[in-house]
Amino acid sequence: MSFQDVLKRGEDFLNAYPRNSPFWNLASHATCLAMIIPSKFLLNVLYNPQIHHIEKLDSALSKAKSENRSLLTVMNHMSVVDDPTFYAALPWRFHTDIDTIRWGFGAHNICFSNLTLSWFFNLGKILGTQRFGHGPFQGSLDAAIRILSPDDTLDLEFTPGVKEVQKPMLIQEVSVNADEVKHLVHKYKPSAESANILMSKSPFIRSTTSWFHVFPEGFVLQLQEPHNNSMRYFKWGVSRLILESTVSPVVVPIFSSGFEKIAPEQADEANMGLKRWLPSNLGAEVHISIGDAISDEVIDKYRQRWRQLCEKYIDPLNPTDLSEELKNGKQAQKLRSEIASELRDAVFKIRESLGIFKPEDPRFKDPKFWKEYTRTEGMSNPEVQFIGKNWAIKRLQKHLPEYSEEKPKDE
Repeated sequence: MSFQDVLKRGEDFLNAYPRNSPFWNLASHATCLAMIIPSKFLLNVLYNPQIHHIEKLDSALSKAKSENRSLLTVMNHMSVVDDPTFYAALPWRFHTDIDTIRWGFGAHNICFSNLTLSWFFNLGKILGTQRFGHGPFQGSLDAAIRILSPDDTLDLEFTPGVKEVQKPMLIQEVSVNADEVKHLVHKYKPSAESANILMSKSPFIRSTTSWFHVFPEGFVLQLQEPHNNSMRYFKWGVSRLILESTVSPVVVPIFSSGFEKIAPEQADEANMGLKRWLPSNLGAEVHISIGDAISDEVIDKYRQRWRQLCEKYIDPLNPTDLSEELKNGKQAQKLRSEIASELRDAVFKIRESLGIFKPEDPRFKDPKFWKEYTRTEGMSNPEVQFIGKNWAIKRLQKHLPEYSEEKPKDE
């Protein structure tokens, strides 16, 4: 279930740029193509990209469009060139329509460190996420939820204030923006499956449902053998995207390998300058393996549990927003943790099915392992060695804008 205030904050985040202008859409598509075309050229000339089971991504995107749902893809994070190189590796049919081009997240202190970069990445359909203590309840996450909510409608099935009227008959009205809703009634046909209300005008232009691509690990992970091509735990933010979008997205897991050869991490990379961005290991194979979409039954069970929590822990004084219990309560945290684990397992199964990597250390799926490993800067498990640096250590970010000495909170 979705909350009006969450979606409104998402709108406010997106409205920081004129995304509802046709000129913005034109400039955005041009910016995306300006990155995709040279990336596609270099990838195919200098390397050997191989995409496995592209038909599964085609099917998922077609399903999302036909059912008026959004597409959410989750992938492991091997290098700083995972995006846009991953997207550039896809066939041309994914690049011709601005609505089909993926949205994504980028580290705010890197991708949005100045005005020029901010405009560039926003035009490239990237939202800035703030690390080190800002957690999963920040504007970019709210904006992603808004983007993943199709038809600009709000699921109000369990929201206080909704009149108990037979769902197919009319749009449910609530006290918030009731006048605004009335003149939009003729534009919307309610479904029998959910109670809906039209939200305010979309903060961006689209003619079909959206695609959001995320790297739930949050940081690049390159480890030395025998732990190469392993993963961190998945953060809870991705769980919010599934639980709080107005309609459940179609969720597809993806596992990649080879991007770490294009851009291998280096111990002194903060001072490498241009060399850090030059391609390495020319001719290396890059593999993108697309898995089966996670079943709707699995996603719906999680969303039903979320609705039950919302009904139980709604704040009567502020019913249009997440209550403290829904943010930080043990049951809500457990649910988000289970979803993140489910998604990681789906990506992990693709890794295992390839049969080319050594078995992953079972501790790697545990958030406690990584938090302790990062807190001790690797001393808790010295047999696990990074290639380059563990960028989850805040002390290593001193060279970047927005660095603060404040101690980060757990995410």
